Amino acid sequence: MSSSDIVILFGGSSNERRVSVASGQNVASVLTEAMAWFLAPNGAVHEVTADELQTFQRPFESDFLPQQPPFAMSIGDALDPARVFFFALHGGEGEDGTLQKICEDRRIAFTGPGAAASAKAFDKEVAKQIASEAGVRIAESIHLPRRPDLARKVLRELLEVHGRIVVKPVAGGSSVGLHHLILETQIEAAASAIEATGEAYLAEAFVSGAELTIGVVDSARGTRALPPSEVRMEAGRAFDFEGKYLGKGTREITPAEVSAEITRAAQELAVTAHRALGCEGYSRTDLIVENGPRGPVFLELNTLPGLTRMSFIPQQLAAEGTLLRDFLETQLALARLRRDR
Repeated sequence: MSSSDIVILFGGSSNERRVSVASGQNVASVLTEAMAWFLAPNGAVHEVTADELQTFQRPFESDFLPQQPPFAMSIGDALDPARVFFFALHGGEGEDGTLQKICEDRRIAFTGPGAAASAKAFDKEVAKQIASEAGVRIAESIHLPRRPDLARKVLRELLEVHGRIVVKPVAGGSSVGLHHLILETQIEAAASAIEATGEAYLAEAFVSGAELTIGVVDSARGTRALPPSEVRMEAGRAFDFEGKYLGKGTREITPAEVSAEITRAAQELAVTAHRALGCEGYSRTDLIVENGPRGPVFLELNTLPGLTRMSFIPQQLAAEGTLLRDFLETQLALARLRRDR
């Protein structure tokens, strides 16, 4: 297959599409021979030139607007079995298994985990259950009731027991819609914001300890965990969207400044979760190394983690000594092998 048959697909309808644009920029800067397609929020597909993509400024803060009209009104009309698709998508139909299922049904090569693994990991509650059944420690959590009065009651009770809780969408990532609650006076604002989204949420006990995130990569040589990254926050800050992508109040350390023992335990957890969920290609697991002897606690697994210039996977590949180009080419090769199985 010629290199021109590689397509980088980015954008989408989710609230993570700005991150996806930044991932698309970085991947396209390395896979310079590939085409770039923007999946618009309305489902239309636009071909984007390299210059148009690379000169777009401040992708985390503004929406990408393609210059050319769409060449297809839906991604289903655009997907072609003769091409290999590098998914630089995050959230929504790009990460929940929807596009993966279309590609599998049509025997189209695509990067990242398949439809079943994507759907399981995208639902944080399902992912935690599967990880727990595989022997991984998880943080205590509860599904937030849809009824506003019951939701507030659950938040008050959980906050009273644990002293600090994290409330986040059941499906989604990139720290969008995340709420850290320490005081009872914060509950009303968080509950109102959650109601406005109409999304399902879970409330999770905050686990104190080192916050790590670890990429897991498949290749012809097998499955390996990358060096972990550690997230440290200034007092009073949370690892939300601004902290994660705009560098406000956070410090990312790769490799993490933790002991070799903690590194091994965290890497083992990430590989176990990756395999338990049936992931292929690559993933990234977020966890907390709880203070004390009990070890790491699984939080969630991302099947299409960010590949922006500042994202964790590129940081960890660099720390390992692996070129981003080699990683991308390996993922494309795995995509072809899976299609041809």
